[in-house]
Amino acid sequence: MTRRLLIRATGTARPGQLAELGRALARSGARLLDINQSVTFGVMSLEALVGLDQDIDLERALAATGDSLGLEFQAIQVSAEDYQRWSVQASQPRLILTLLAPHLPAGILAEVGALTGEYGLTVELIHRLSGREPLDGGVPCDHRIQGSCVECWLRGEEVDLDALREKALALGAMHGVDIAIQEDSIWRRHRRLVCFDMDSTLIQAEVIDELARCHGVGDEVAAITERAMRGELDFQQSFRERMRMLKGLDEAVLAEIAERLPLMDGVERLMKHLKRLGYRTAILSGGFTYFARHLQERLGFDEIHANELVIVNGKVTGEVHEPIIDADRKVELLREIAAREGLAMEQTIAVGDGANDLKMLAAAGLGIAFRAKPLVRRQARQSISTLGLDAVLYLIGYRQVDLEEPEA
Repeated sequence: MTRRLLIRATGTARPGQLAELGRALARSGARLLDINQSVTFGVMSLEALVGLDQDIDLERALAATGDSLGLEFQAIQVSAEDYQRWSVQASQPRLILTLLAPHLPAGILAEVGALTGEYGLTVELIHRLSGREPLDGGVPCDHRIQGSCVECWLRGEEVDLDALREKALALGAMHGVDIAIQEDSIWRRHRRLVCFDMDSTLIQAEVIDELARCHGVGDEVAAITERAMRGELDFQQSFRERMRMLKGLDEAVLAEIAERLPLMDGVERLMKHLKRLGYRTAILSGGFTYFARHLQERLGFDEIHANELVIVNGKVTGEVHEPIIDADRKVELLREIAAREGLAMEQTIAVGDGANDLKMLAAAGLGIAFRAKPLVRRQARQSISTLGLDAVLYLIGYRQVDLEEPEA
């Protein structure tokens, strides 16, 4: 009768340990049923589930090998009931919970543990995606994504994801931590299209407000913009109202504003890596093509879609060419680009901050509200508020070490 044993090995990691363990198991006639190994801070931890047909004291047989390798072994008998329970657990859906913050407070682990326990989820693995913090407390080098990120793999029966995310959002707000929860799937590392809103997402400004200030109607336009971003006003209605206030603005002002637009922190690192990793990138903006083209030239976006100002005799007329890029048009463009590129919608990512981005965020395979208004954060599936735009790479699943280019 076949016995099932769980073999545990722990000790200081060194080369050749796996080979020696494999030889020892082979000599005993064991069959490998499952295996998992990790090395953390130089300590190796290995667990192997084996089947054994012979009556051999495997723990004693491994002890000699352990002495030579600096490992401690333990063999635990696994009942048929335990084996069946583990098999069922392995087939349950997996969730990815990501913690992001400038610095992660230790107390957040207790909070996350309590939250996942409440929903019957087991924490299967915890690992760090961000780079190590300098021991001297210095500032990390410029090529690194700033801040800390830890990823947790959760396993359990299907849960109410909306309710779980709502509690995670409230918990994160209490501790100054972004908590993102997404379903694990084959698409996570196979997304290929990233579409961005522009104003307050790629740049730290609302261009229409900047234009209005130069035209002497800044306060009036900014008030309307704020209400529209919060979802209190219809975008098209508010957009036309603001545009009318810009009538007569000198075209030369556009170039002046374009040159001084502040980029969102992390956007240059993000675009560098997205291009290197083969993603197609697009701007889908309710702003203006004049400024989107400026960003395209500077950052290398593959395509842009925004509103085209009507300019006559060097003056802004207060009109734009149809159709206006609103929430519905953003979704259409997202779907059109994905279809043209031969991509499933699950392979798309959308990033935005305003209420007019919500439909786009909902339609994308991964929708991320970036430094968004409370309404948008609540309704979006994922959100980032504590780190720069390059933290998007963590939600896709990349580690800092994956992004570091070898020195020439």
